[in-house]
Amino acid sequence: MTTDAAGMEILRAQVERALAEFVQRKLPAGGEPEFAPLRTAADALLSGGKRLRPAFCYWGWRGAGGTDVPAVFTAAASLELLQASALVHDDVMDKSDLRRGMPSAHRRFQAMHEEAGWHGSSGQFGEGAAILLGNLLLLWSGEMWRTSGLPREALDAARPVHDHMRSELMCGQYLDLLEQATGENTFDSALRVALFKSGRYSVEQPLRLGLVLAAREEAPWMDELCTGYGQRVGIAFQLRDDILGVFGDPARTGKPAGDDLREGKRTMLVARTLAAASPAAAATVRRLLGDPGLDEEGVAELRGIIEGTGALQECEDLISGYLGQALATLDAAPVTPEAREALTELAIAATSRKT
Repeated sequence: MTTDAAGMEILRAQVERALAEFVQRKLPAGGEPEFAPLRTAADALLSGGKRLRPAFCYWGWRGAGGTDVPAVFTAAASLELLQASALVHDDVMDKSDLRRGMPSAHRRFQAMHEEAGWHGSSGQFGEGAAILLGNLLLLWSGEMWRTSGLPREALDAARPVHDHMRSELMCGQYLDLLEQATGENTFDSALRVALFKSGRYSVEQPLRLGLVLAAREEAPWMDELCTGYGQRVGIAFQLRDDILGVFGDPARTGKPAGDDLREGKRTMLVARTLAAASPAAAATVRRLLGDPGLDEEGVAELRGIIEGTGALQECEDLISGYLGQALATLDAAPVTPEAREALTELAIAATSRKT
């Protein structure tokens, strides 16, 4: 597969084909009518995204000498089911109304309950149904991985990485809850959450999976690449996410402006702001952060403080620094030329995205 835009589109199409075929087997269109809303919600979750995790996995595979086979696209696509599971649960925990410009899963199920006039709490039904959908997607991700068609020896070699990645993601979700509850919010604590919840699972571990699947063992240079390149790109990826959660265009992010502020996200951006703010400005941040009724004026006030402290520019500088260090590590790694070019483009895309 080529590394240009056309090649990346082919990769994306292969991943989406594998996902569509798998979901169709598990919940056929026109199957049991009671399960149709689950299928609709799953399709909505899987219809968007840049497919970065499958791309890092695929180019890890190619970087260690793997060739184009249908099974690798299926294995890589299973990471999108894991991501969808995490998004469903994350939206429930954050009480988010929207995901990619559409109602979040729990709001979708809540609306279904309300429209049907069923008994009980529509909100409780929505959250319960969404949790079950998230669990279902998590189970599917493991099944799709195991039945991808890759050689058993390759899957066995990568199993410890796959198991660790999923465990680390769940622990990261817990750390995120803990961070919001304790309000500790130092840069180091926010960075730890970002690494567990997103950084490693978005870049480092998918890349490691692809490398180990192809090589069937983990060589020292692979670990150096996954930490020196993958971890740094993952941190920069999360820093970009922090910025978009405050300054992103709703038309592109699919979420209301400043939604992370209403949810009280204790991000690296917020930690930098509090560390640099005057006592009065820091008190304002602590008072407004996490207010679900925060209006546009409040969002604008917080944005002004974040920019005024220099925290926004500092995070932009950190993104550039992490990206530069990551690409230097990649240049020194013994991966195939095609993979080096693709991983360079992926790193830039992941850290400069607008959605």
